[in-house]
Amino acid sequence: MRILIAGGAGYIGSHMVRMLDSLGHQVVTFDDLSAGFRDAVLGGEFVQGSLHDKVALKSLFDANQFDAVVHFAGSIAVGESVRDPAKYYQNNLAGTLNLFDAMREHGVNKIVFSSTAAIFGNPQYVPIDEVHPQSPINPYGMTKWITEQMLRDYDSAYGFRSVALRYFNAAGASPDAALGERHDPETHLIPLVLRAAKGELPALTVFGTDYDTPDGTCVRDYIHIEDLCAAHVLALQHLISGGDSRAYNLGNGQGYSVKQVIEVAEKVCGKSVPVQYGPRRAGDPPSLVADASKIRKDWGWEPKYGELETIIKHAWQWEVRKR
Repeated sequence: MRILIAGGAGYIGSHMVRMLDSLGHQVVTFDDLSAGFRDAVLGGEFVQGSLHDKVALKSLFDANQFDAVVHFAGSIAVGESVRDPAKYYQNNLAGTLNLFDAMREHGVNKIVFSSTAAIFGNPQYVPIDEVHPQSPINPYGMTKWITEQMLRDYDSAYGFRSVALRYFNAAGASPDAALGERHDPETHLIPLVLRAAKGELPALTVFGTDYDTPDGTCVRDYIHIEDLCAAHVLALQHLISGGDSRAYNLGNGQGYSVKQVIEVAEKVCGKSVPVQYGPRRAGDPPSLVADASKIRKDWGWEPKYGELETIIKHAWQWEVRKR
């Protein structure tokens, strides 16, 4: 297959590029490097450009006959989306619409979309399955929810087939430590915990200790980056073989609190993590845990690296190697 990876220089995208390249597919990364890193793209071709640039998109599609698209390009920080919703509606909706239009104009009608558990808002029950009501509580989740509605409408009107994968918390790094998690600024828990353990941060800030969870801190479902990418490969195979549009929740099905993540990280690193406590962040639900039984049943997907200790071990190896 010849696959376009929009946002292929980012954390998840770069792992996806490497996996598809290792499987023998032809991969083209399109990324403006506003949040990604050129040196993270370890396979295929690279084209620097923005989804806001319709001319660049047309040139990209004119030069390639893509079998499918995997769409990772977008802004991802919940807190920032609350402070600056305009950025999220521009990047995650306007840019996505430009991508969809370029695909339509060039007869490309298969896409795997990077969605999120944030579309569910405050859970009415956990674990969260695909029929759980969708009621986003922050602009980030809202933009992903709207994109899923766009995909349904495009399928109905234009035969635009898609798989939306609703990530819970992508985490970890490649087992060989060649790739890992890099954001600037970093907002994700596990890399921040590890940086605090290394002494690169004076302390880890824990946002909120009064949630309705066993220890008062937020609970999240962490899925290894390699397992997440493997699900994308299955999604591409489904679409290329003529499969219909679908949406799946993607997680391990087990939740860990912030305090539990810190405890496991201290065990893995053999170092203490200095901690300070702050107020809740706007837009953070108390608990997000996936019921991923549907994708397991339909496609036989199973996490290879399901243990939190393994996820943190791989992330730690990357943190140590990258410096």
